[in-house]
Amino acid sequence: MLIRHELFGSDILITKTENQSIRLFKNPILESFTHVHPITPLLVWAPIISYLFYRSDKMYQTSTMSFLWLGVAGTLIWTLTEYVLHRFVFHYNARTRTGKHLVFLFHGIHHDDPKDKTRLVMPPLPAVAMVSLLYLFFNIFLPAKYIDGFMGFFLIGYLIYDYIHYATHHFPMKNKVARYLKTYHLQHHYSKKNDKYGVSNPLWDYILNTVEEKK
Repeated sequence: MLIRHELFGSDILITKTENQSIRLFKNPILESFTHVHPITPLLVWAPIISYLFYRSDKMYQTSTMSFLWLGVAGTLIWTLTEYVLHRFVFHYNARTRTGKHLVFLFHGIHHDDPKDKTRLVMPPLPAVAMVSLLYLFFNIFLPAKYIDGFMGFFLIGYLIYDYIHYATHHFPMKNKVARYLKTYHLQHHYSKKNDKYGVSNPLWDYILNTVEEKK
């Protein structure tokens, strides 16, 4: 059947059959790149994280205290990055047809079909491109001896985000904290309000006042 995408203001017509994913591309190769097994991010990023920590230790001989501070900084900056990307990039209010298509491909597809297990983690190619740009950006501000350790923890934050996101859609999440995160994220999906952009945590929603309290 054909369904019209409305949440992101696009007039894209997309096809979906029962128990199948929404098809985005006619080309089967391009279409295959839009489906990602949830184990893929771990297989891609775990070796890179290990290499970054190895360089931080062996090449720059980072002290234990510095390493701990890099852990705090890297994961904290990830939470801010997660919030900024989700709010201002993935929910960008595009006005052109091309812009609306891009926003839909990046994130609108997830809002149209949030139960699709193969579209809950980011595909490796755009993820690697984005992380490479962020590495160059952070390198402007951080000394060379700290950048590898910082990025290692930053990527750990990203993996935590990816798997919390997957879990909120597909696992029962019965303990108190997990259940709160699941409810919080599903309210972002189904409340039809522009709020609750944090996925791994609500920190920046509270700091930047994008939490619509439940009445």
